[in-house]
Amino acid sequence: MNTQNQVQFIDISDDEAGQRIDNFLLAKLKGVPKSMIYRIIRKGEVRVNKGRIKPEYKLVEGDQVRVPPVRVAEREVPAVSAKLDKVAALANCILFEDDSILVLNKPSGTAVHGGSGLSFGVIEGLRALRPEARFLELVHRLDRDTSGILLVAKKRSALRALHEQLRLKTMQKDYLALVRGHWQSHVKVVQAPLLKNILQSGERVVKVSSEGKPSETRFKVEERFDNATLVKASPVTGRTHQIRVHTLYAGHPIAFDNRYGDELFDSQLADTGLNRLFLHASALKFTHPKTGEEMRLQAPMGAELNHCLKVLRNRKTTS
Repeated sequence: MNTQNQVQFIDISDDEAGQRIDNFLLAKLKGVPKSMIYRIIRKGEVRVNKGRIKPEYKLVEGDQVRVPPVRVAEREVPAVSAKLDKVAALANCILFEDDSILVLNKPSGTAVHGGSGLSFGVIEGLRALRPEARFLELVHRLDRDTSGILLVAKKRSALRALHEQLRLKTMQKDYLALVRGHWQSHVKVVQAPLLKNILQSGERVVKVSSEGKPSETRFKVEERFDNATLVKASPVTGRTHQIRVHTLYAGHPIAFDNRYGDELFDSQLADTGLNRLFLHASALKFTHPKTGEEMRLQAPMGAELNHCLKVLRNRKTTS
C-alpha cells in the first residue's frame, strides 16, 4: 500500500473542467477503489471551494478541490510497457499530431481500449507511448476488427469541441467496405432504426427494429467486381455496428464479418488471402478544435485489403 499522507488542494484548469468529481478523483487517485472514492465524497472529506458536493458535481475552471489523505493500493495490473511491440507499432500508425489532437490509422484486430478480457487497447498503448501526456481520450470509437482513422483528444477542451461536432453531425466519416453482390446505384441512403442487445456473454448484437434508435448511412459505389462491390459508407448517426447492419439490411453483407456476414460469400474470396473484416475508416473531415481550420485526413488501407482488391481486379480482366 502507498499512503498519501497529506491533504491535497488541486486547482481545476480549463482542461480538467466539465468532468464529474467522481471521474476526476478516479483518474487522479489511481489504485483507489471506486467504493472508497464514493465514501470520501459522501462523508464530506472531499470538498470543492470548501463546500460539500455530490459525486455527480461537474467541475468548473478555477474550482479548488480538497482531497483527503487516502491509502492507494499498489497497481494490480502492470502498466502497458512502452517496449511492447504493439505499442511501438502504434508510433508508426500516427497520421497527424499537434498539441490538441492525435490521429491514428488503427490496425484491424486491435481494440480501441482494454476491457472485456483485453489488457491492451489503443488508448492504453498511446498512454504508454506518450507518458508525458496528461490527457488522452478517444473522441469516437471503431470496432475491434475495423481498421482506419481514429481521433484522440489531447486536451479536455478539444474533446468537448469535437464531441459537439459529433452531436451537431458536422464531422464527416467515410468508410470503405467490400460487400456481397452488386450494390444497386440508386440505393444512396439506408435509414433503418437499430436496436442493440447485449448477450449474456457480453457480446453486442445489433438488429434493425422499429423499437431501435433512428440510424442513417449514405452509400456510394466506388468499384464493381464480379460478385462484390466496393462501397463508400458515410454514417450520419453513430450507432454500434451501424454500417455492418445497414449493409446486411440492404442485402449486401460485408466480407468476413464474423457476426453479420455470409460464409458462402467469404469462401468465394478465399483466393484473395482476405482473413479480416473488410471495413476501413478511410477519411475524416472536421474542424480543428483550436485553430478552426477545416481538416480532412485520410488513412491508407493496409496491405491485406489492397491485395484483395488487386486479386478481384485481375479476376475481372481475365474473365
